[in-house]
Amino acid sequence: MKDLRIEKLANNLLTYSVSIQNGENILIEILGEDGIPLAKELIKQAERLGAKPYFNIINYEILRVMLENATEEQIKLYAKHDAQRMKDMDAYIGIKANSNTSELNGISNEIMEMYNKYYTTQVHFEERVKNTKWCILRYPNASMAQMAKMNKDEFEDYYFNVCNLDYKKMSIAMDSLKDLMNRTDKVHIIGNGTDLTFSIKGIPAEKYTGTFNIPDGEVASAPVKTSVNGYISYNTETTYNGILFNNIKFEFKDGKIIKATANKTKELNEILDTDEGARYIGEFALGLNPYVEKPIGDTLFDEKIRGSFHFTPGDSLEESDNGNKSSIHWDIVNIQTLECGGGEIYFDDILVRKDGIFVLPELECLNPENLG
Repeated sequence: MKDLRIEKLANNLLTYSVSIQNGENILIEILGEDGIPLAKELIKQAERLGAKPYFNIINYEILRVMLENATEEQIKLYAKHDAQRMKDMDAYIGIKANSNTSELNGISNEIMEMYNKYYTTQVHFEERVKNTKWCILRYPNASMAQMAKMNKDEFEDYYFNVCNLDYKKMSIAMDSLKDLMNRTDKVHIIGNGTDLTFSIKGIPAEKYTGTFNIPDGEVASAPVKTSVNGYISYNTETTYNGILFNNIKFEFKDGKIIKATANKTKELNEILDTDEGARYIGEFALGLNPYVEKPIGDTLFDEKIRGSFHFTPGDSLEESDNGNKSSIHWDIVNIQTLECGGGEIYFDDILVRKDGIFVLPELECLNPENLG
């Protein structure tokens, strides 16, 4: 029996997210093998639309074995051929469907740094991101259901509600928030253990509506690099370099994190000492997806939680560049719904959002009842 939800998602990805055109080459890449049902549907529909689909499957168990003793020369040659294939593509859809999200754990930091530098950066950041129409997403397998603490059927229902949202409708609704952020100078955020002030003046705001990531739903900017002062207490768990962090607290002075604590304070500060830019903020964004209501431990979902914001140490986004450069970009989420302790966001001393609900009339179209 066909799953019409997969058909709908495939159609949305092809016709909206990457806007595939007749005669274009598209690479469907499956990272882990659980995403094959969606890949098959994407290939069928791409052919019906007159495109020329190609596919690649990356098995993480095999990748781990290859990387365990890989040399720089070997990784560079691996990247050379995949980068050439990417050069031939007009569009790319990547489906991450690992059965074990920790499969690459245990590989030395030295080899992972080489892999990120010579493979990921060259194939994806330099070629795919800059030269193709692309979108990446997860697939609802048992691993993700377990992470979300749901049974598989429950998680599939949740996943397809989130991913098959009407992103065109959301995009139109986001315009008012994007325009307001582009007119804003001072931002003031208040909440439990949080009192932050910073400026976003002159930093372009951008909306993210399903054209690069699925799920999606955020409007992002960035602080003027040296303008952040005060403190923040994050109320969600987050994983970085395979380490699970909670109760993260930052204190800022003139943009820089001068004090950082968490359940693993030593490891937290080691990450923030990666380079000079890691202690400055590269992104400030508001989460808006009405179906994403609680964290599941996956950043691609958690940063879109309705009523949330993320305040990101590290590299700034190309679209909202504040000049901060770093090898890290760590989206850490704070939820301000009433259930999570509430909070207020002010733009130029005007209350914009209270307890996760927009209170300005021109922004009420972004509240869950109007987007869901």
